[in-house]
Amino acid sequence: MSTLVTFFSAEGTTAKVAKEFAERIGADIFEIVPVEPYTKSDINWKNPVSRCNREQMGGKDVPVADKIDDLKQYDTVYIGFPIWYGQAPRVVYTFCKDYDWKGITIHAFATSGGSGIGKTADKLQKYVNGAESVDAKLVRSASEL
Repeated sequence: MSTLVTFFSAEGTTAKVAKEFAERIGADIFEIVPVEPYTKSDINWKNPVSRCNREQMGGKDVPVADKIDDLKQYDTVYIGFPIWYGQAPRVVYTFCKDYDWKGITIHAFATSGGSGIGKTADKLQKYVNGAESVDAKLVRSASEL
């Protein structure tokens, strides 16, 4: 079995951490990309009607552009993302619910400009049916994983 590092990154911070970590541990890597990419104004959390706020508050699915062909080849999956309102962005939840996670251990990691990790692991749990376990931690660099 092997390890996968998958991530969604809005501004490159999470991508940097995920790529460095995957390289260090020799894991496969997969980027979660929304069908409709985010613009700078889409992720302006200070604007109450920005796309990221509408998606988070509305609990909307955000279609993902690509899929992993064979998730079952992995026994451990790291899922990285920026924290949006104390949880993963909706595109991460949409990505997760499309797979059977039975027997896979999930380690979520989040980057943040100031928000805490909140109840991220608990909120993610219901989207990763069958996962062996789910934990989450806030990181600033790959060395913290």
